[in-house]
Amino acid sequence: MTFRLYNSATHKKDIFQPLEKGKVGIYVCGVTVYDLCHIGHARSTIVFDVLTRYLRARGLDVTYVRNFTDVDDKIIERAKLSGKDAGSLAQEFIDAFYEDMGALRVLNADVEPRATQHVDGMIEMIEALIDRGHAYVEDTDVYFSVTSFKGYGSLSGRKLDDMRAGSRIAVDEKKRHPMDFVLWKGAKEGEPEWPSPWGPGRPGWHLECSVMSNRFLGLTFDIHGGGRDLLFPHHENERAQSICANGGDFARYWVHHGFVTVESEKMSKSLGNFLTIRDALKTYHPEVLRLFLISKQYRSPLDFSKKDVSGLQSGLVRIYRTIQRLEEITGPNEETSHGESKTFLAGESSEGSFIGRFIEMMDDDLNTSGAIGLVFEKIRDMNRVMDSFDGKADEETLIRLKSDRDQLNLIGRVLGLFQERPDTFF
Repeated sequence: MTFRLYNSATHKKDIFQPLEKGKVGIYVCGVTVYDLCHIGHARSTIVFDVLTRYLRARGLDVTYVRNFTDVDDKIIERAKLSGKDAGSLAQEFIDAFYEDMGALRVLNADVEPRATQHVDGMIEMIEALIDRGHAYVEDTDVYFSVTSFKGYGSLSGRKLDDMRAGSRIAVDEKKRHPMDFVLWKGAKEGEPEWPSPWGPGRPGWHLECSVMSNRFLGLTFDIHGGGRDLLFPHHENERAQSICANGGDFARYWVHHGFVTVESEKMSKSLGNFLTIRDALKTYHPEVLRLFLISKQYRSPLDFSKKDVSGLQSGLVRIYRTIQRLEEITGPNEETSHGESKTFLAGESSEGSFIGRFIEMMDDDLNTSGAIGLVFEKIRDMNRVMDSFDGKADEETLIRLKSDRDQLNLIGRVLGLFQERPDTFF
């Protein structure tokens, strides 16, 4: 297996070599549950769903961890406005997440921890950082000292001397350096709080992913993923505090997907183009949305335009018409399911075969765009074959068509597509 992933830490495609042969640990930053998920969340979740499906299909034992941030300033503020407590509000949107992602054929992660379940571990990490000279206490708050870690900025390619507190970094007079970040926030009246050696309060956002990834995958693990917007400061800060507290390398491969815009504009409620998954599903079939969200290679930006989505909808209809036509000739495919493919058969992955070319595309940094192009190419080929005979096909042609159908189904199970019966789809 020669699978290459673009590693944000090295700024190039690296050959993927798991820490432990045959096994892979993946941690992905999940959603902050204060609102319904939008199509940007859908892209992130689907990208790593496909990555996990593909690695398993290639025979690897994958442990996939995706968290929920269920305590946060935004959750607290929304809870106050709605008259609900923060925990109830978070649970409401966790339930909505499962409903929306289930509609998009997203498989659950193996472990789905919540930040509030791991506060004790976060306190332990803070204590370790203080003991090792990487954190300091100011009143009831605790901060990480970025100048204490020489490698700070290396993940995102930034130099500490050039950094300034910007719009996404809160300026705080308690900080020794503008880029220092909070590990523990002292409690404010009416907010969720936990006891700690520094007084009641709650953990900072960056801390939770370090603790949960280490808890379930170990101090060093294979892949850490998320959106490009998380590269700095979130992932930079995660990496710094984890290495300083525990040693090791933390994550070995950093995988970031591109942004989603709507009709060439950044998605924003103020612009009126904030598109939730639920709103999109009122117009488009779930597989149409899923096909669109993997229609470009994951690192590329993706613009949600009605024209492009409608074009892919027509393409998906063409695929299902072909499957329908095929089943009229070969009989129904009993293997269609919403599950995932566990492995590729070695005999079907020979160079130049449909499956072999699919593997070649996916091994090149999860090139779903190229893989989908192969699917449409195969659909054209299958229709040409079916057009070539009048009435009954000979045995050799039937065998070929059945093989094509089986391989299409296998690829669909990796991509999470073509999983409905044609009559159900239509």
